[in-house]
Amino acid sequence: MVLALVSFALLVVQLVLVVRVVLDWSVTLAGPAMPGSWRSKALDVIYAITEPMLAPLRKVLPPLRAGGISIDLAFIVLFLGVSILRSLI
Repeated sequence: MVLALVSFALLVVQLVLVVRVVLDWSVTLAGPAMPGSWRSKALDVIYAITEPMLAPLRKVLPPLRAGGISIDLAFIVLFLGVSILRSLI
């Protein structure tokens, strides 16, 4: 029972991380969200949920710069770590 709840919580974390990726790409492709729009509100909520998990990892793994782009290694490590934990449970 407890393992099922932990697995479900980790699944929710994974889904929130996927939503963050989609919203980040929407900013990249469509430009910044207008203040007060649903996208702006969604970004605020998702960032409030995910940033406490990502910030400590970013101190250890800063983004990898490759020309004009930046790859967030902390995000990748967190997503893979959650996936591995879920598969072990």
